[in-house]
Amino acid sequence: MTPAPRPDLTILLAAPRGFCAGVERAILIVERALAKWGAPVYVRHEIVHNRFVVRSLEAKGAVFVDELEAVPDGRPVVFSAHGVPKSVPAEARRRELVHVDATCPLVSKVHHEAERHFAAGRHVVLIGHAGHPEVVGTTGQLPEGATSLVETVEDVARLSPPDPGRLAYVTQTTLSVDDTATVAAALRARFPAIIGPRKDDICYATTNRQAAVKEIAARVDALVVVGAPNSSNSRRLVEVAHAAGCARAVLVQRANEIDWDALAGVRSLGLTAGASAPEVLVEEVIEAARRRFATRVEEVATTTEDVHFNLPRALEG
Repeated sequence: MTPAPRPDLTILLAAPRGFCAGVERAILIVERALAKWGAPVYVRHEIVHNRFVVRSLEAKGAVFVDELEAVPDGRPVVFSAHGVPKSVPAEARRRELVHVDATCPLVSKVHHEAERHFAAGRHVVLIGHAGHPEVVGTTGQLPEGATSLVETVEDVARLSPPDPGRLAYVTQTTLSVDDTATVAAALRARFPAIIGPRKDDICYATTNRQAAVKEIAARVDALVVVGAPNSSNSRRLVEVAHAAGCARAVLVQRANEIDWDALAGVRSLGLTAGASAPEVLVEEVIEAARRRFATRVEEVATTTEDVHFNLPRALEG
């Protein structure tokens, strides 16, 4: 009996997608630390928000911990790409731990902005998501009470700063470009004297990946974002797809999480990945599709990226 022909499926593959320069740098820092000091190398929090990456590094000898107190004396520790409060490296120095900071340089830039505004006597408003490690790290650059967190326009309406005439704002780097612009506009409307960043704090990779999703969202029946549920930039890609006209956008960590039955009748599928998701996981989704469909893959590129960040001096060479 001749098997039924597989239905046709066109995959529009968004580009850019997947790893950004900050994620590549953070992973390489852990690998170089293992090569230099041997296993185990401890890492405070997930180096990036992706379980596949974390498990791959664990297999090489990395040990992920929640706090420094779990790091034994005499072993090196790496701080995650999301950034840490100042109290963390201070504690590492007190304990004389060898420590390497894998904070993304673009997150560090936001830290420096916040410090500059505080030094100039301004109260700092941070646009971001409560509890996200990057937000915890940024607020932890300044004394308690020196920052206020807002996420929505409604938060801006409720904001009661100590001196409305001396305000500045910074943002988490992995937010929705459009949503953040709306919140920033509300801040400027309510506090005309507020000072914003010279250039948008949202990182180039987040911006580029969102633009790529906007390009394909209205052209596909459904869209899959490969990324972790605790990855801010990955979750924003789903929201951007919805807003750009693709109602059937989902976030998955691996191909085996895709509900293929729910995609019955889909003839065009958008595919992208968050900035902490490796390309191998995108390829895994494509291979899973090919087992079920007569699949054609078309890459839709909106820009190219050539950003590179240097390693910390302790690991260069």
